[in-house]
Amino acid sequence: QVQLVESGGGLVQPGGSLTLSCTLSQRIFNIYIMAWYRQAPGKQREFVASIKTGGFSNRGETKYSEDVKGRFTISGDNVKNAVDLQMNSLRPEDTAVYYCNVDGKLNWDSRREDYWGQGTQVTVSA
Repeated sequence: QVQLVESGGGLVQPGGSLTLSCTLSQRIFNIYIMAWYRQAPGKQREFVASIKTGGFSNRGETKYSEDVKGRFTISGDNVKNAVDLQMNSLRPEDTAVYYCNVDGKLNWDSRREDYWGQGTQVTVSA
């Protein structure tokens, strides 16, 4: 069973920074996209950022939600089997549980599927 282990969450003041990290518990055949999502209390899970780490084109391409563009930076590496999210200029509205997501194939003949971390709490408050 592939597990995604997240770390780096916590309490930070507005304007502060945090870095979230996520590592796969084992190597899988291929990772196509690594991403971060978040879910605030009473809201649906939403996309935060992604990076294309596999496939034949556009490797390294990143995407961000409008809410975090310019403040957050995603970095991921199939060799390191990990993805990070550097969060700067944090705001109270960034408070949420952050989830790591990996789109990949376990083996060469497996179906492509999504793997999810257990979530890490980020609280931005004075």
